Amino acid sequence: MSSRDWRRLDEADVRVRPGKGSRPRSKRRPEHADSVPALIVGVDRGRWTCALEHDPNLLVIAMRARELGRTPVVVGDRVDLVGDASGTPDTLARIVRVHERTSVLRRTADDTDPFERVVVANAEVLVIVTALTDPPPRAGFVDRCLVAAYAGGLHPLLCLTKADLASPDELIKGYADLDLTIVVTRFDEPPDELRGQLADRISALVGHSGVGKSTLVNALVPDAERAIGAVSAVGKGRHTSVTAVALPLPGGGWVVDTPGVRSFGLAHVSAADIVTAFEEFVEPAEECPPNCGHFGPPADPDCMLDQVVAEGSASAGRLDSLRRLLASRAGLDTGEPG
Repeated sequence: MSSRDWRRLDEADVRVRPGKGSRPRSKRRPEHADSVPALIVGVDRGRWTCALEHDPNLLVIAMRARELGRTPVVVGDRVDLVGDASGTPDTLARIVRVHERTSVLRRTADDTDPFERVVVANAEVLVIVTALTDPPPRAGFVDRCLVAAYAGGLHPLLCLTKADLASPDELIKGYADLDLTIVVTRFDEPPDELRGQLADRISALVGHSGVGKSTLVNALVPDAERAIGAVSAVGKGRHTSVTAVALPLPGGGWVVDTPGVRSFGLAHVSAADIVTAFEEFVEPAEECPPNCGHFGPPADPDCMLDQVVAEGSASAGRLDSLRRLLASRAGLDTGEPG
């Protein structure tokens, strides 16, 4: 090549050999047409226990497929599996798809913790288990669970245990104006009413230690101890109380036994999330001044919610219940309901 030819070259004539990291990544993903639908019933250390949709009694151990990245997968998630879904010991399937959730139960460690933890996905009912005595009922905890249920799209059910030791009348009166179901149980009788409420649905049970939650689970799912052991075998001996486990109800449905919690942080919940659960106050709340906490005078003298009650479009009890939940979310001392 002559010197004249060299002068005609420019950067367009330079060929650069692509490196390993410069190859464009394809956005196409496998369709996995042969995948099998399943429900996540247990999670432990990077392994998920799945119940197949066509055979809920068949448990399959799975790992998260690489293409899902860090997509969170929790108990209650509906997923698609590929690979070995036989449930044979020492086999492993892959979770390749997580379906859109219909509801999410979240909590934070406390009201200042920015990290929210998804406890259960796709549950229809949140069963708040509360003893009438020994230990005494904690209205603040109940209120916070109600807030989490309303914000997450779950229907709350207040289950009052130990009615053979104390009367439930006063506590029931305190929650009469809220949109929730109340069921009373006794240790000397089977929980037939509760069983009927949970049939053919996915429900999650929450409650403090000692309120009788484990007793209820064992009554609802007679084979609960063996079922929990089968799910927990993935963790090779990890204590079952530290993670949620979904158990099949005889006749249809699932009960998710969640670990006992001392507190229910609501850092992820806004005041608007709570108001949404009270339909009669949703539109008036939009007319409130900016940053209105909806507590009414003297904190919020121009709150429009009081006008709704004055006009007869809502009861004073409903507004009091709403404000009690708002106060609970804000970490204020609301006292006992009633």
